[in-house]
Amino acid sequence: MSDATPAAAETPTSPPVAAAAGTPPDTRPMPAGTDDYASHRGLIWLVAAAFFMQALDSTIVNTAVPAMAEALQVTPLGMRTALTSYVLTLAIFIPASPWLCDRFGTRRVFSIAIAVFTIGSLLCGVAQTLPQLVAARVLQGLGGAALMPVGRYVLVRTVAKRDFVRSMSTVATVGLLGSVLGPLLGGALAQYASWRMIFLINVPVGLAGMWMNRRFMPDYILDHVSRFDFSGFVLFAGASALLLTASEKAGGTNEWGLVGVCTLLAIGLGTAYVWHSRRTGHPVQDLGLLRIRNVWVALAGNLFTRLGVSGMFLLVVLFLQVGCGWSPLMAGLMMVPQALGSISAKWAVNRLLVAMGYRRMLLFNTWIVALLLASFALLGKDSPMAMIALMMFLYGGFMGLQYTAMNTLVYQDLDVKYASMASSMASTAQYLSMSFGIALASLLMEALLQGHAHDDYVAAFRWTVLLLAVVTAAASQLFAQLKKDRGQAGKASGR
Repeated sequence: MSDATPAAAETPTSPPVAAAAGTPPDTRPMPAGTDDYASHRGLIWLVAAAFFMQALDSTIVNTAVPAMAEALQVTPLGMRTALTSYVLTLAIFIPASPWLCDRFGTRRVFSIAIAVFTIGSLLCGVAQTLPQLVAARVLQGLGGAALMPVGRYVLVRTVAKRDFVRSMSTVATVGLLGSVLGPLLGGALAQYASWRMIFLINVPVGLAGMWMNRRFMPDYILDHVSRFDFSGFVLFAGASALLLTASEKAGGTNEWGLVGVCTLLAIGLGTAYVWHSRRTGHPVQDLGLLRIRNVWVALAGNLFTRLGVSGMFLLVVLFLQVGCGWSPLMAGLMMVPQALGSISAKWAVNRLLVAMGYRRMLLFNTWIVALLLASFALLGKDSPMAMIALMMFLYGGFMGLQYTAMNTLVYQDLDVKYASMASSMASTAQYLSMSFGIALASLLMEALLQGHAHDDYVAAFRWTVLLLAVVTAAASQLFAQLKKDRGQAGKASGR
């Protein structure tokens, strides 16, 4: 629902394979009786802290959007660029993380990632204008793009296979805790302190992380590294950035010329990347994997689903704070049930996949998500708090099922040697679609907003969620392209 809440919740679904091409997991035998988890406890908590910092920072921003908008003298919906810029940067730079690890070593890359993320947080906290905040958020994204991939990769290389699940469970739980506390802490800071503290609290955490990195992080590096696909990276990044710019400017009455130019340039760069990827040995994104049915359905289904749901967190915050007059703390409190619902759903996903298979589950679950999304149109200024909390919990639960199923589907019927590339493509598609989803939701609400009174925001919210429900329901047609299957959860449970 937020620009990164799903990321925290979906951590366990990534495959336990090396993130860097050609780098096998460390399979050194451990002495009898050795507790590998205990011997690497410092490393595990370092990676968990990085996950927590990113999840907290991503979710903590949403409930403070109205306060930030007032301080920076822009409309609340005008703050969407500060949200999408961070997510888009993650999408663009995550594919570069494996190559950077192989070339410069995990310790150096992780240290630089924490440092860049911390500096970006500091600059966010002192930003005086929206463009300054957006630039600082991009810098945050540069650091954040390496935190999760490198951290997961190092655990794969370091921790024995028998203790890997336990280690990743610790990391995922801490990350989920960040996504639960983020909205509540963001509301509390915005109401009782300053929205700037939302970013500044990362500074001491980042400094502690850099110290822990020097002490606990192993340094894996390859002697021979294949050449990085820099040309493909530039083409892909340029097409993504231009397409988001076009979607951001589409709401402006005098911006259609710029929208057209950006769209045409994005199409041109995207076409050039397709041509380039077919002629290079190590493309930054291997489009050849799209020939596999489960891969292209998973990525396309992810795209349409997230187009409908990614902006929901922002919409609910605006509905509660601007439309209903709730305080930032109370609005943040209403976000907690969504995260708790997502956590609760993790216990049921494997059983459902065993009973129904991917096709049936995703078909039914996508329609349920769309109906729940549409049900938010029933809410108004006088809706009971308990009713809103229950709806948020149910919505979070079914979205948790959706995310897990979509993210594990991409690895079905896929040779393990392609798992690293598939993981990179899935993460990139996830964050790209999230950035476009936030832009779409805010643009729809802005177009439907007839004024700036409380009732205007309530009415615009209702129509927006109905339209987004239609977009989400469309994803079910993509999942209908899957072959009928049963009992596929066994593969997913380890991811």
